[in-house]
Amino acid sequence: MFGNIYKNKKVFLTGHTGFKGSWLSLWLSQLGARVCGYSLVPNTQPSMFNELGIANKIEKSIIGDILDNILLEKAMCDFKPDIVFHLAAQPLVRFSYLEPVLTYKTNVIGTLNVLEAARKCPSVKAFVNVTTDKCYENIEVANGYKEDDPMGGYDMYSSSKGCVELMSSSYRRSFLQDNNSFSLATARAGNVIGGGDWALDRLVPDCIRAINNEEKIEIRYPNAVRPWQHVLEPLSGYLLLGKKLIEAGHDFAESFNFGPDENDVLNVVDLVQKVIDLYGKGEIFVHKKDDLHEAGFLILDINKAKNLLNWTPTYSAEQAIEKTVEWYKHFYNNDVNLFDFTINQICEFSNIANF
Repeated sequence: MFGNIYKNKKVFLTGHTGFKGSWLSLWLSQLGARVCGYSLVPNTQPSMFNELGIANKIEKSIIGDILDNILLEKAMCDFKPDIVFHLAAQPLVRFSYLEPVLTYKTNVIGTLNVLEAARKCPSVKAFVNVTTDKCYENIEVANGYKEDDPMGGYDMYSSSKGCVELMSSSYRRSFLQDNNSFSLATARAGNVIGGGDWALDRLVPDCIRAINNEEKIEIRYPNAVRPWQHVLEPLSGYLLLGKKLIEAGHDFAESFNFGPDENDVLNVVDLVQKVIDLYGKGEIFVHKKDDLHEAGFLILDINKAKNLLNWTPTYSAEQAIEKTVEWYKHFYNNDVNLFDFTINQICEFSNIANF
């Protein structure tokens, strides 16, 4: 997959201890890449990173803060990567209400620090900057947002990611125009689900916790619609985008959406009910809404990724939920080697992907 482009390539991956970062670390390793991870310690207990021993599966794992620009620059320049995948972030909407300054420092200034470190490292040829579908100014329309729609964001997390998109565009035009500079693209993904996520205030992890604690599953906005997708879907998009940047440089230095097809989105209550059905137990309790804003409708237009990258979703929403629940059931039943099972899920996805 990806034409062996990652074999023996040096990859600097920020946020490698997180949910998506853990999956990407394993996938890159399977592709033969030499991975240097740079991230804070895992912020959940349990964590996929620790449970699967991912620190021992990659070439180098550095515990560090992207706000520490001195340590960050030294780590990157010492490793001399070919490509950077920037995933490190404060990724939670509701937490951004509690910690708005930390959210902006991490997501905006932290990203600027990673870009600056890459600019000081001549080996870097490509940079995939991961943001979010929530970077758009969401006006609750039924059609998917396109890459040239206005940036915005009601809450501090979403607006911080809108700022990252604007900054990335400015950075590209200011510093990355000549042929000797690295190629910078941004990737905007929908709501990601998959095994190994234990973050608070995320729907599927909240469901799994409630089921295993024999508690009712509390949901606040049962009719809210989101572009749910399995974690391997956007990661495949990031990897494909990275391949294009390495091969064709500035021709693909743009923004791209990665999400499900518009006819394959679910609302919250339907997703939770499918989790319950697949898990074989669980009960929904609709909790009183609080004062924090949450979007009612959000989907992405993915035609640009389809047309320019030849990327298409592989799993339906139902398949994504099935793969996710299967992972968690094996974790809590402790009935398989979870590292091998996770690698098998990556291989299974790779074997049927449509690109």
